[in-house]
Amino acid sequence: MSEEYVKLVIEGTTAKLILQRPKQLNALNQEVIRQLDAHLTQLEKQKDVRSIILCGEGRAFAAGADIAEMVDIDSLQAAEFSRLGQKVFAKLEALPQPTIALIQGYALGGGLEVALACDIRIAAEGAKLGQPEVSIGVLPGFGGSQRLPRIIGQGRALHMLLTGEPIDAQTAMAYGLVTAVVKEEELMEEGIKLANKFAKLPAKALHFIKRAVYEGAETDLERGTAQEAAFFALAFSTNDRKEGMQAFLERRKPEFRGE
Repeated sequence: MSEEYVKLVIEGTTAKLILQRPKQLNALNQEVIRQLDAHLTQLEKQKDVRSIILCGEGRAFAAGADIAEMVDIDSLQAAEFSRLGQKVFAKLEALPQPTIALIQGYALGGGLEVALACDIRIAAEGAKLGQPEVSIGVLPGFGGSQRLPRIIGQGRALHMLLTGEPIDAQTAMAYGLVTAVVKEEELMEEGIKLANKFAKLPAKALHFIKRAVYEGAETDLERGTAQEAAFFALAFSTNDRKEGMQAFLERRKPEFRGE
């Protein structure tokens, strides 16, 4: 049996996916990605899980793909590895639940790419984020060249990608790459606070918002707003929509059930 490199812990309505190869700074090899894939398959069907936190054990979130595993592979094997990471990170992005990446230490290369596939990223003070692949003669292979420009803009993304230089947490926040910077000892607390907020909100509406944003980013404004209208209509078929509007009219707090 292989070692457990990705641990799944479910606490109430929150799932934690913990990367645990601390001696390798949680570097992503094929086994790590396959274990992550297996957990995502479970979580996408688990309606009682309302939000997902992705974090790393030890001194780093994830310090990239495992170069020791990649050094001797050929172009065909490299393409297969790239497609594996892209498939699994796309599954992470498509989860119905909101996902939160908690970044401490390093989020580099593949480590930043998995964080980019999450909906929200929060960094600890002192964190370093980057795509340094150019320094070893390659480029991002798990979606980084595509997601990074969509999040921070083409100019800033190209600067990071072409120089390979990491940015600090405060710069990442200024770029919009992370939405908050907190003390490292407060990182999990901040993630749990956000997860608890999501647990009180209507799950289907959260899912529709994610789909509207991600699918709309891939098309023009006219088609994007048409998709928004379709999701808006779908939301009206949910019990949580009825509860939310009725609670508003009755001036009380709604009790959403994810239905």
